[in-house]
Amino acid sequence: MSELQRQVITDGPLPKHQQLRDLIVQLAVPGQAIPSERELMVTYGVSRGTVRKAIEVLVGQGLLKRTLGKGTFAVQPRLETRLHLASFSQDMRQRGLIPSTRLLGVTRQHPDLRVAEALGLAERDQAWRVQRVRLANDQPIAVEDGWYPAAALPDLDQQDLASGSLYQILGSEYGLWIDGAEQTLWAETADAPLARQLSAPLHTPLLVFRRTSTASGRPIEHVVSHYRGDRYQVHMSLSRDELPAVARNEGNIQ
Repeated sequence: MSELQRQVITDGPLPKHQQLRDLIVQLAVPGQAIPSERELMVTYGVSRGTVRKAIEVLVGQGLLKRTLGKGTFAVQPRLETRLHLASFSQDMRQRGLIPSTRLLGVTRQHPDLRVAEALGLAERDQAWRVQRVRLANDQPIAVEDGWYPAAALPDLDQQDLASGSLYQILGSEYGLWIDGAEQTLWAETADAPLARQLSAPLHTPLLVFRRTSTASGRPIEHVVSHYRGDRYQVHMSLSRDELPAVARNEGNIQ
């Protein structure tokens, strides 16, 4: 029995179920089952109600997952992002994680109408299609399918798109520093190809971001990114001041 397991839960200012919850978090190994309810009761001298309350809280927080007939398993904590303009590499490094990339392909193509319109391309203009799997500490987090105007980025396929930040390459090699973007977010589930690329079960929940990024007002990137919803979450700060003046004046916030 480890030092953590020998810790004693006592009466005090912190409720027993919270003490037990904190111990379970410290003991939990992602992907492995936690001890059974009975084991936790015996080890820590607490009631079944205390154990169940601690587990319920952790399940609600997404840190534990029950699997029928198998037990309760620790879940990989989600990476959280605030919506801001940054590359994946910057985002991961800010969390103290090591970003890396698995390059799936770089091809020069005629994009479909939606992409062409987003990038302001004429009918015959071509764009680079860059497809990558993005990883944090060697764990697949997202699949990116990005488009970039070929005329503005000659020889992009010769750049090192596997080990560096694409935004850094756009800035340092082409003088196109990303300084603005419009982004839309929705939810999907992983089909078979995405599940394989993300090393995830079929139908894993995904957060999907569609972003069109600009440099000095010029569209440079149109990318759709599929993030594992079980490993990634989004934080947003909302303010009444962000509502149109009419909505504020009418008191539409309850």
